Amino acid sequence: MQKIGKIVYEMPPGPGNPRNSEGAFIDLADGRILFAYSHYYEDSASDGAPAGIARCYSSDAGETWTEREIFIRPEEHGAQNVMSVSLLRLNSGEIGLFYIIKRGDEDECRLHLRRSSDEGETWGTAVCCVTTPGYFVTNNDRVIRLASGRLVVAAAKHTIQYTNGMKKKQFDDKGIVYFYLSDDDGYTWHEARNFCALGVSNTESGLQEPGVLQLKSGVLWAWARTDLGRQYQMFSLDEGERWTHPEPSAFSGPCSPLSIKRNLQSGDLLAIWNPVPMYQTRKSFAAGWGRTPLVGAVSRDEGETWDHYFYVDNDEKAGYCYTAIHFTDDAVLLAYCAGSSDDGTSCLVRQRIKKIQISDIMNEHDPLDGKDYHRKK
Repeated sequence: MQKIGKIVYEMPPGPGNPRNSEGAFIDLADGRILFAYSHYYEDSASDGAPAGIARCYSSDAGETWTEREIFIRPEEHGAQNVMSVSLLRLNSGEIGLFYIIKRGDEDECRLHLRRSSDEGETWGTAVCCVTTPGYFVTNNDRVIRLASGRLVVAAAKHTIQYTNGMKKKQFDDKGIVYFYLSDDDGYTWHEARNFCALGVSNTESGLQEPGVLQLKSGVLWAWARTDLGRQYQMFSLDEGERWTHPEPSAFSGPCSPLSIKRNLQSGDLLAIWNPVPMYQTRKSFAAGWGRTPLVGAVSRDEGETWDHYFYVDNDEKAGYCYTAIHFTDDAVLLAYCAGSSDDGTSCLVRQRIKKIQISDIMNEHDPLDGKDYHRKK
């Protein structure tokens, strides 16, 4: 298994810009590609530190990129932070810009949608996609539109408990997955009829940072990271209204997000994730958080089996996560966090964009026997 592709853009941390992370791509009508991401601009790289949404453009299918600029700031919302971007072409033809707005340290965190009818030059009023107040995490590059036009958002709820006369807050890491649905192109939203929680006692993470994909059958396939050595999966047969009980998936790994998208030209699925769990005695580095290597695989049968494994990145002193996936005519662009020990103690501070030719992916095979390696769900 080889590392393939080339780095086309590197966004390291620097003075007044301690972190660049969690982005998404979209094709524009004039042929350019827009990339937007979380841009931190003071002296802290923590999740709740001041951050806006920045953007850059490519006019040559991702080979080169323009200078970056912040175009959404938290002050617009009276918030301390905006982050975790998803971009989606809406049924109306407008661009949907989704991002989390954080108000208070751990008091409120919910995904919002803003629309643009002029290809991202201006943006409308923010509409909240999560109908219940609270702390809900939706990762970057996660919002999907179904064949029917319905929009689906997966969000992990974390409970904030107050003690000592409401003076001390305790954040519960154990996530519970909720789904939010819109049938009018994102103007209004409603909550699915059930949520998903892990019914086991030996987990501190619960279900975190969920994603969702529609299979060709119409079934929705969702997944979430856990601290149990596996991504757990859930299914819906009615476009997200009801969901099955979580079960282990084929994807092993640490408590780090999995990303899956469909190549609309070939119909294949591409998965990007960290496959190595945090087992006892595993060597780790301060910046990596166990999130290495970052690998990819292809499924040509709707996730039943996976093959054509390849390395995206594999420095053992680095960590790779929060991958955005975007297909061009003959390649795929991957944007992901890629901080290493050279950047300090967080893998989240550096953003990297890599371009990989689809032909190079399809030439990769499992190194054990030189043949396709199949992994059942």
